[in-house]
Amino acid sequence: MDPKTSSPFHCRWRKTGISSSPRCWPRYDMVSGERMTDILGKLKGGDRRSIGKSGEAVKDISKTPALFTDLFAGLFDADPVVRMRAADAVEKITRQRPRLRWPWKKPLLEQVSALEEKEVRWHVAQMIPRLNLTSSEKDAAVGILMDYLACESSIVKTFSMQALADLAERDERLRAQVMPVIDRLTRTGTPAMRSRGRKLLKRLGSADR
Repeated sequence: MDPKTSSPFHCRWRKTGISSSPRCWPRYDMVSGERMTDILGKLKGGDRRSIGKSGEAVKDISKTPALFTDLFAGLFDADPVVRMRAADAVEKITRQRPRLRWPWKKPLLEQVSALEEKEVRWHVAQMIPRLNLTSSEKDAAVGILMDYLACESSIVKTFSMQALADLAERDERLRAQVMPVIDRLTRTGTPAMRSRGRKLLKRLGSADR
């Protein structure tokens, strides 16, 4: 998914507060242009080996939650460094403030999850189990995570294993689907995947008793 061609920033955005559901997505020159430049400016520079000043962005949003809209738009920035750091900041701030992610469940599942950067994907995998999912959304989430298991990054695979186990822990039908997959990766994956897999299989096995 190319954020330069597929990002829906051309749509109009009616901003009614962070708790309201988005009608569409923000466009840079229509929503808090100067403020957006400030928050995303902290994510620029350097390369993908560093999270830069994403911690400062998290602190800013903690003080001013309305800035989360601007941060989320950074997931579709033309600069892959900004996209990666925006994903890091979105994951961190929504862990601290779960309500911030409520209006963004659909974009996260439908658009953000399709981005190809491994750094974005492992943060998406971390966020998915925290969402309040309907049955159909849960099926879609499982599909996303199963696709992530084909990623070359062992970190993406490890977080996806964890996310699948989290979703399956209280779902007997899903456990039957997920446990053989985790078992296979526990036998064939990297040392980190094998270690995580053993812990997950033990936990899921206990859930079946």
